Amino acid sequence: MPEPWEYVLHIPHDPRAVTVSRRTLRLILTMHGLITLVDTAELLATELISNAVLHAKGPAALRVRWSPPGTLRLGAWDADPEPPEPPTSLDQLTDAENGRGLALVRACADLWGWQPLSRNGNRGKYVWCELAAA
Repeated sequence: MPEPWEYVLHIPHDPRAVTVSRRTLRLILTMHGLITLVDTAELLATELISNAVLHAKGPAALRVRWSPPGTLRLGAWDADPEPPEPPTSLDQLTDAENGRGLALVRACADLWGWQPLSRNGNRGKYVWCELAAA
């Protein structure tokens, strides 16, 4: 198994940041030999970063961390201190045009959560999820 590592991608408040984050994540995981996690990790990161860009007014960041023996943690930081809306069950969202983000995260991740953050007088939150390598 690879040694522990971590990447942080700081992104502007820009809808294009979602695509940049997804492609950067694919490259990181491929280069670290974790190709089996790419598709699910891309979906999860897309939902996390989309929420950060959509619901917060400032910059955001994607954090990607690998911890042996086999846990990938993805997280999105944004400047909005308000907690995320609790996810609705996917079966209740069949006709919804939006609102599936955290429901997908809950359904596809092994573990997920959020925590408030405060640094140098700035407040925000960190929404994260974990995937276990097979």
